[in-house]
Amino acid sequence: MKVLLLGPPRQTLIDFLECQGDEVVTCEAPITGSQLATMGMEFLISYGYRHILQAELLDRFPSRAINLHISLLPWNRGADPNLWSFLEDTPKGVTIHYLDPGIDTGAILAQRAVAFSPDDTLRTSYEALSVAIAELFRESWPAIRSGTAIATPQPPGGSTHRLKSKAAYASLLTAGWDTPVRQLIGAARCQETNHV
Repeated sequence: MKVLLLGPPRQTLIDFLECQGDEVVTCEAPITGSQLATMGMEFLISYGYRHILQAELLDRFPSRAINLHISLLPWNRGADPNLWSFLEDTPKGVTIHYLDPGIDTGAILAQRAVAFSPDDTLRTSYEALSVAIAELFRESWPAIRSGTAIATPQPPGGSTHRLKSKAAYASLLTAGWDTPVRQLIGAARCQETNHV
């Protein structure tokens, strides 16, 4: 199968897909339906892709366009899911879901909760989530690829964040990626309470 991997090239994911007999092409830039038509792609996988895919493009890939997201959807859709899971103290984990025109709103194909300690940092938690999503993908890909995976609509609720939303909390990231998560847990909830 010819697979288009959208987002930064992730060699372990590419190697796995190629070992399954899939041909992989990577792309980080915005892409159009006409470009895809000339490429002959059969399946889309998005992981860390920074661009919204339009409905007309997704319509070309019914049940053949998925996203790997490092949050436990419906929590923390959109940007910086790892950061927001601590700032808002929401459930943490990873999700594979179908792509739809919304932001991380497609039906869920596979999920796994991931636990952290207060001694973790944003860096170590991100690394753990990256390992967890790679493992979940390797386990789930055969059923997803064959179309036998069971999709479940996302439950109501959850949260969505934009890139610009984290600016209000930038001062909390005292050590950047090495900031201990204990400094962040529930900080967004506290700030909202103080503004009421």
